[in-house]
Amino acid sequence: MAWYAYCIGEKQAFPELARHRKPVPLESVHGVSGNQVFLYPASDLAIIVSEHNQAEALSQKAGVDHARVIADCFQHSTVLPFRFGTVFNDDESLRKSIRSNQRQFIGNIDKLRGKTEMHLKIFVDDCCGREIERTLSAERVGREYLTNLRETATRQRERQTRARAVSFQMHRLFMPLDEEVSCRLTESGKMVLDISHLIDRKYVERYQNKFATTSAMMRDCHMQVSGPWPPYHFVHRLTRGAHVPAQPAAAGQAPAPEVVAAGIPVSLQEQVAVLV
Repeated sequence: MAWYAYCIGEKQAFPELARHRKPVPLESVHGVSGNQVFLYPASDLAIIVSEHNQAEALSQKAGVDHARVIADCFQHSTVLPFRFGTVFNDDESLRKSIRSNQRQFIGNIDKLRGKTEMHLKIFVDDCCGREIERTLSAERVGREYLTNLRETATRQRERQTRARAVSFQMHRLFMPLDEEVSCRLTESGKMVLDISHLIDRKYVERYQNKFATTSAMMRDCHMQVSGPWPPYHFVHRLTRGAHVPAQPAAAGQAPAPEVVAAGIPVSLQEQVAVLV
């Protein structure tokens, strides 16, 4: 029997496993394709899985179901999310993978216990030359082309400087335990900063209050907040060196949504936020 894997949790957080050595149903929780979710005991760990038909394609909805199950388990335990689409062929491959990485998994749970991830999305008006980009496309030779190259490089440095300034300001205001930051441009000409903050779970309300005051103060930016989430980005950082064998998607399956190494992208997080 193949197992679809969602995340790893702490065995002690699930009383259902206290007297069982075999997989136990997680009551009222259904995962990918509506399948019953099980708690699979593995020493001091609980692996959250469901039965899986490997011939079945994984859709975008499956990605949302994957995230929803992890979010539900996060209400009870520190969790280490698996990559969306992780499938183990049978019990033996699941046990072998957990045994070979067990020390690291337990260490990562200890590091992330009591912590959660908050996500900020900050939209900043980009004042840097859209006209220059259009001119650059139209004039490919000569002095104008070289001039446009220099001006485009200058605008890029200005964007980077502004992005670093906003990121630094967010760090100073929110004082997270750790952070992950990325920056991109939209077609509408806005610069978007995606910032993930790792904080103590007991300070979520304080963080949300700080967001409300910061959002009102920064009138030149539009800010959005989501969370608390399982620490997806920070699990990824801790598990970069670990290899968890998984069955690749079968031929003919729909491509999986984009994922980080140990979690899901913000787009899926925002979708599951509506559900939980």
